[in-house]
Order: sequence, then C-alpha cells, then structure tokens
Amino acid sequence: PQGIGSPSVYHAVIVIFLEFFAWGLLTAPTLVVLHETFPKHTFLMNGLIQGVKGLLSFLSAPLIGALSDVWGRKSFLLLTVFFTCAPIPLMKISPWWYFAVISVSGVFAVTFSVVFAYVADITQEHERSMAYGLVSATFAASLVTSPAIGAYLGRVYGDSLVVVLATAIALLDICFILVAVPESLPEKMRPASWGAPISWEQADPFASLKKVGQDSIVLLICITVFLSYLPEAGQYSSFFLYLRQIMGFSSESVAAFIAVLGILSIIAQTIVLSLLMRSIGNKNTILLGLGFQILQLAWYGFGSEPWMMWAAGAVAAMSSITFPAVSALVSRTADADQQGVVQGMITGIRGLCNGLGPALYGFIFYIFHVELNELPMPESPSGGSVVAQYRLQQNSIIPGPPFLFGACSVLLALLVALFIPEHTNLNVRSSNWKKHCGSHGHPHSPQAPGEAKEPLLQDTNV
Repeated sequence: PQGIGSPSVYHAVIVIFLEFFAWGLLTAPTLVVLHETFPKHTFLMNGLIQGVKGLLSFLSAPLIGALSDVWGRKSFLLLTVFFTCAPIPLMKISPWWYFAVISVSGVFAVTFSVVFAYVADITQEHERSMAYGLVSATFAASLVTSPAIGAYLGRVYGDSLVVVLATAIALLDICFILVAVPESLPEKMRPASWGAPISWEQADPFASLKKVGQDSIVLLICITVFLSYLPEAGQYSSFFLYLRQIMGFSSESVAAFIAVLGILSIIAQTIVLSLLMRSIGNKNTILLGLGFQILQLAWYGFGSEPWMMWAAGAVAAMSSITFPAVSALVSRTADADQQGVVQGMITGIRGLCNGLGPALYGFIFYIFHVELNELPMPESPSGGSVVAQYRLQQNSIIPGPPFLFGACSVLLALLVALFIPEHTNLNVRSSNWKKHCGSHGHPHSPQAPGEAKEPLLQDTNV
C-alpha cells in the first residue's frame, strides 16, 4: 500500500498540526488584511465570510464522509487539506479573491471529519477516546505556538514572508499526505464498484437533526447545545479581530492571548474536568461550565480595558468544559446502539452553529455600528489615543453588543439544562439511520469527549 508504514494515529496528528500551524501563522496578517479590504463593515464581512464557510461545511460534511467510506480516506484527506489551504497564497495576490475562496472552501473544509474517520478505522473502540483526544490536543498545540511566530516574523521581516512560509507548510502537508500517509480503509470494506450505494439519507446534513424531537431528554440536550454553542461559534470567528481593532491589542498581544487561552483550555478539559466530574457529577459540571460561559461573555460585552479581556479569557478557558461534559452525559446515558444517533444530532447542531454564529455576530456588530475608521497601531505612541478617541465616539455603554447577546443565549441554555435529569436512558427511534451510523457514522459522529471539543478557532481562518 502507498505510504510509509502502517496507518497510525500519528499520521493523522501530523496532517492536522501542519494544516492549522500554517493558518495560525496568518492570524495577525489576516486581521490586518480583513480591515484594509473591508474598512467600512469589517465585522459584518468577517461574519458573512465565516458564516458562508461554516454553512457550506455543515452541508457538505455528511456527503464527504459517505464518499470517503466508499473511495477511501487518503484521497479525501488530500482534497480537504488542499482546498482548506488554497486561499493562503492569495492573501498577497488579491485580498478579494482570498476572502472569496475562503468562503467557497467551506465545501471541502472538513478535515476534522475525515481525520476522525481515519482514526476510527485504525483504533479499537476502547482506544478511540484517547486517540481523538490526541488529535484535538495537537490542534490546540498548533494554535498555541503559530500565531506568536507569525506575529514576530511579520513585524521583523514583513507579512509577505509569513504568507510564503504558511504556503510552504501547506504544501509540505499535501506532500506528506501524498507520500507518507497510508490508506486506512481496507479494500474489503469498500463496495466492489464506484457506482456505489450512497443514499440521500447518508448525504443529508439534516438527517441527524430530524431525530431531535423524538425524545424529550434528547430535545433538552440539543437545545442546550444550540443555545450555548451559537455564541461560542460567533465568538471564535470575530473575537481576535475585536481585540485587534477595538480593544487596541498589538499583534503580539493577540498571539499571546491565543497561547494562554489554549494552554488554560487544555488544562481545563483534562485535569479540571476529570476532578469536577468525580466530585460534583456530570450535570452539575455542565451547569458550572455554562455559568462560566455567561460570566466570560458578559465580561467581554461590558469590558473596556485590556486587563478585563485577559481576565475574561481565563474564565473562557474554564467554560470549555461544557461540551465534553455534555458528550460524556450522552455517552453514559444512551444505549450502546444509540450512541451514533445521539452524538450525530449534537454534532449536526454544532455544525449548524458554526455557520449561523459568525453571521449573527457580524450582523449584531453592524447593527450597533461597532466599526473603526482607521486601524489602531498600539505599537506606536499614538495608538492609545486612537483607541481612546474611538471609545469616546461610541455612544454606548456596551463595547461588545454580540457578547452580551451571547450571554443571554447561554443563560437560556442554563435554564434548559436544569431540566436534564442526571441519570436516564435515551430512547431515539432511528430505524435505518441507526444502521447507517453504525457503519458510516464516524465521519460526522464523534464518540468521545476528547474529540467532541474542538478548541479555539476550529476550522476558521483565525
């Protein structure tokens, strides 16, 4: 078989690390180019770009997962990495084409789905949780280091070098897949012909969501996930732009913020989460995570000083325990043959939020006229005055209106979560869809808390 050695989790880890390390390098340059390209409606356009990308990813993920079940994982790893990284060199060639291609690339920007399917092919069920956790931790590690490196290189040598370096790393990732990654799906598991049995049910992105109302407990869990993840997805798409443009953070400060938040999130999702689950129980851990999320969103919304953003960031890391706790609750209470169905519903709702959240945040920023007429330069002596003048011009006591909206949404999620019983058996009537999940569900049906939480800016350009 093509590739180096037998298929392993380490192949998947290297693919993820290189892809998101390349994008992480472009964190600071992307924020600058975004403002220069759309000076009048920066946040609105950012929300639309990320919203279109998220919705296209949500619509295409089940189809790509089903096709990879037929044609193998390697070819789709190559396809998703190529199209996800295709916009990188366009940043310096044509910013308009750069953002246009980012939006359209959402059709194939589902590397995580294919990687999780790759891992599921080569691991036993009892090993899968640890393997998924390793993939997610690698993703977080790539974002801990790369924004700081990109900001430093951009300041010393210019953004052009950063774009060239990111392009080279993306090409290295593509070459690694071509040369080193072996196929994980055995030939015997694939259909005999390429005209293969791909039903609409397999490719339907709403297939999982149609089962939501069939059980009251499932409905409560799904509403909780929707109301809490919608503001989280919007926040991931716009928050670092908000820090740069409105709060006056330098490129280095934004990179340091990402690094600290990533490290704290990893600690919260491993050590703190396990301690809380043992001491206060699953449901109370979810409620505590939602409480932290309300606090950090309200702090972001009313905060007007940099130190407030840092303090709220520490609280945000603690709020990252919510989704792993939800996945653990589902995995413990659902029957063995229902795992794929219920986890598929939750993942489908998260995918929908990845499209709706950024667009909603961009629209709220636009409604409240949160824009900046010129790019603040905190590195220069006049930087503070530019930010101060902006704040004086704002006739609002709420610097970040979308974050306050998000806090209200999570408060509703907390009220809904209060009605979720601690111990119950989920009963979802799934018929043929359940059978489909059993054999083809892993591309879009995570099965463990370790993989369910995709830290920081999952599959976005920042």
